[in-house]
Amino acid sequence: MDETVNNGSILVAVKLANKIVRQFFYIYSRSERVKIILGTLLFMSLLLVEAPVAYSQKQLVLLKKQKVLLRLYPGDEIVFKTKGSKTKITSYVNNLFDTAVMAHQDIIPFHKIDRLYFKRSSFANVIGTVLVIGGVGYFLVDQINMIIVKGEKATLNENVTTTSLGMVAVGLPMMLIKKKSQRLKPGYRLLTVEEGSPFYQRELQHMQF
Repeated sequence: MDETVNNGSILVAVKLANKIVRQFFYIYSRSERVKIILGTLLFMSLLLVEAPVAYSQKQLVLLKKQKVLLRLYPGDEIVFKTKGSKTKITSYVNNLFDTAVMAHQDIIPFHKIDRLYFKRSSFANVIGTVLVIGGVGYFLVDQINMIIVKGEKATLNENVTTTSLGMVAVGLPMMLIKKKSQRLKPGYRLLTVEEGSPFYQRELQHMQF
């Protein structure tokens, strides 16, 4: 009888302990969820507060007629040469005005900038890339066709090899050689743009937290 009572008491104690543990983990899990929810809300509020600032910042664009060749944001590096000078200046965009850029602490009017230094792709780069990919692909397809399809040993077909090497030899320089600067000759101009301009572009990567 005493043993039965003891067993029953132990069973009740175990159930009670199990209930307490479950309640503890339930409360803990809810508190963790609350923390996650609050953290998410805080992050979203930061996005809402900072996004307008990031989106509304001015941008400096180099235009060739209506095409944007270069886009700079405050904080970006700017490398240029002024008219009548042989010195290449490397600085950063500190601020932007309607007709000038502040490079570090110097205000440089747009009309005094003779050349901007930056790498950019051209149509020749695209053609070069196509030639390189085509040349390598042509050679690989010939080898796959010979080994897998025909079941023959790998050999070099003179015509295929010559054609592939020729395409790569012509295309590789075209792909790698990129224009590194642009002189501000007639048809090119610098422009400070803000939100609402057709040349303005929103980019999340320039958001500042």
